[in-house]
Amino acid sequence: MIARWRYRWNVIDATSRRSDTRSKIVDAGARLLREGGTDALTTRGVAEAAGVQAPAIYRLFGDKDGLLDAVAEQVMATYVAAKATGQAAAAAGVDPFEDLRAGWQAQIEFSLANPTVFRLLSDPNRVRHSPAAVSGRKVLESKVHRVAMTGRLRVDESRAVNLIQAAGIGAIQMLLSTPEERRDAGLADSMYEAVLRQILTDGPEPDEVGPMATTVAFRAVAPQLHMLSAAEQTLLTEWLNRAVGVLQSDR
Repeated sequence: MIARWRYRWNVIDATSRRSDTRSKIVDAGARLLREGGTDALTTRGVAEAAGVQAPAIYRLFGDKDGLLDAVAEQVMATYVAAKATGQAAAAAGVDPFEDLRAGWQAQIEFSLANPTVFRLLSDPNRVRHSPAAVSGRKVLESKVHRVAMTGRLRVDESRAVNLIQAAGIGAIQMLLSTPEERRDAGLADSMYEAVLRQILTDGPEPDEVGPMATTVAFRAVAPQLHMLSAAEQTLLTEWLNRAVGVLQSDR
């Protein structure tokens, strides 16, 4: 019994030390990435900054690319967590349109301040496997959902999210490819306004909303109709999804 207990303790202790070492390395890598970009993220430099031996990096991350992915993921995850923390406060009283705009501006600012992270996590091969990117999209989806509930969304929620993300990636890529002193300071705002014209109705008045915005809004609030049974909610959602699909294809 004692031998078994010692074995389990040793396994737990080894796992804990491995996790601590990994955290030290990723934290050091994130600091070097912010200060000097990918050129500063050498195996030797990270090992020295983390106070570990270089072989530990290879054991934990495989190679420099594995380390770079882990560092980028942590930087992005920290940013997304901060956005998610503000989500409850936003839902408590902030206008959904102001909340959506603030999220856009925050994403532009973060990406311009962290170009390496942006480039890594905008790579289709990486973004599909990035928990932080998935979480970030969920935050955007929740913001768009709040807009849908106002009855002003003229397209499907998923399409609105895709349009916003596509416009944001394009704007950031254009800004990053332009020397800082020559960047168009109003480019991102203009792109955002162009997207809003695509996804929002002109106003909240009934004759300006139309069937698409009304159906999208109804679908957004349908999960809150708790007087319906689970089967009824499923059927209602199916009908609304079909209606949205037909209305969107007719546009």
